[in-house]
Amino acid sequence: MKMGTIHLVGAGPGDPDLLTLRAARLIETADVIVHDGLVDKRILDMANASARLVSVAKQRARHTLPQEEINALLVREARAGRDVVRLKGGDPFIFGRGGEEAEAARAAGVPVTVVPGISAANGAAAAAQIALTHRDASSIVSFVAGQCKGLSEQNWAGLAGTGRTLVIYMGVKTAPQIAEKLMGDGLAPDMPVAVIENGARPDMRVLRSPLAGLPDLVERERVVSPALIVIGEVTARTDAALCNAALEAAQ
Repeated sequence: MKMGTIHLVGAGPGDPDLLTLRAARLIETADVIVHDGLVDKRILDMANASARLVSVAKQRARHTLPQEEINALLVREARAGRDVVRLKGGDPFIFGRGGEEAEAARAAGVPVTVVPGISAANGAAAAAQIALTHRDASSIVSFVAGQCKGLSEQNWAGLAGTGRTLVIYMGVKTAPQIAEKLMGDGLAPDMPVAVIENGARPDMRVLRSPLAGLPDLVERERVVSPALIVIGEVTARTDAALCNAALEAAQ
């Protein structure tokens, strides 16, 4: 029996128009699509009628399938001769655990390809018209995960501040600890912050606050995932109301 291929595909931040052409073709022809919960339904609707869709959506602190079982599922389906698309929000290799899945495929002798997607940071920031780098404000960008083991022990010193932009994935639940951690490292309490909820989607919100007010903002506005926290002077260079109006006009 001919072995299938595992394709690790980035679905981008949500808008189907932001898929790469290769990603769209693979979604339309895959035998099996194993997808995360952050993949927009409009993208899943692109699958062919005979494809089998398997959700491995992550919930708070757990997966419907542990990562090891997801790896085994991908390998098992490919060995059965099926072409498998492992579809992830954003980019497979930026907080997507795509590296682990590629390693599992190679260890099992299964062909694997990687199709990059527009990362959540790039897509959400662009939709919010926040330039992650700006000649007058930032020449360094760092990505960190705000929801992981050992958050308090992680060394973020120097990642945020004048001339730098810090993008925090998965930071909604830990916003108080994040603000405390950064201010403890010496970051000014009035450093501008933007929270981008549902970036590049029709219900996107862009919320602003100084760093010290981040926990109150998240609680008051009832921010939910998917959401990114962007910290740095670049976030003060656009107006949230104008940005949201532009998004509405484009729909």
